Amino acid sequence: MFLEAKPTIDDLVKCCKAGQRKAQEMLYKQFASKMLGVCMRYATDRMEAEDMLQNGFIKVFQKIADYRGDGSFEGWVRRIMVHSSIEYYRRHHKMMQVVDIDNTGNEPSVNAVAASSLEAKDLLILIKALSPGYRMVFNLYAIDGYSHKEIAEFMGISEGASKSQLSRARAILKEQILKMENKSYGYAG
Repeated sequence: MFLEAKPTIDDLVKCCKAGQRKAQEMLYKQFASKMLGVCMRYATDRMEAEDMLQNGFIKVFQKIADYRGDGSFEGWVRRIMVHSSIEYYRRHHKMMQVVDIDNTGNEPSVNAVAASSLEAKDLLILIKALSPGYRMVFNLYAIDGYSHKEIAEFMGISEGASKSQLSRARAILKEQILKMENKSYGYAG
């Protein structure tokens, strides 16, 4: 019972639950580019992000019968992609360096003008340059909105370690923003 007109997300989900391959292909095409962006935040390169994406979509189609339609389907898929990316990271990378929160020190403040002049692509480049552990926690907390408790469970670390990773990531990002600001205004630094 596949529709000839452009199907809605609900139609595609229904058909995917019935095991229709064409619906799976259409759903994949509709969400792949957005979800690749999610995976890119956690990956070290595009090839790794594509592996994360494929693993994530396999899980989406394996678990699609569990989708009840309570929230947005895109949000449900995004959550699976994040979890899939974390699993991939844990399987393929050594555990992250954990810094005790007491050792993070004082973080420099950031000039609001410098921060506002950053474009999203510049900030993403700075985030991408973080060490994998810092990048993972920063993305989970600051971008995807997970709590430190959830991050600790995902990553197999303590909540304190999650908080210290976030604190250190923020300090590094602030330091990099200040360096960019100084370059923009010709200050030595």
